[in-house]
Amino acid sequence: MSNIPQTFEEWEHCITVKCGIPLTLEYVKGRLQALENTADYQTQKFIEYWGEAHYAQTVGWFREAERRFSQ
Repeated sequence: MSNIPQTFEEWEHCITVKCGIPLTLEYVKGRLQALENTADYQTQKFIEYWGEAHYAQTVGWFREAERRFSQ
């Protein structure tokens, strides 16, 4: 596994195991709210550092996590 997640499973592992953050619906919704606000300074810095493609992929992973909670 590279340092940058390439799949949902790698991303989930990074969040829950490497970072030790429980992937709860509350956490997912909060991150989506922040990430989808492209006027937010932290979101702009994320895009600047990681690039548009990784930003879009990360938002997609959070949306997938949110979708899995609603199943």
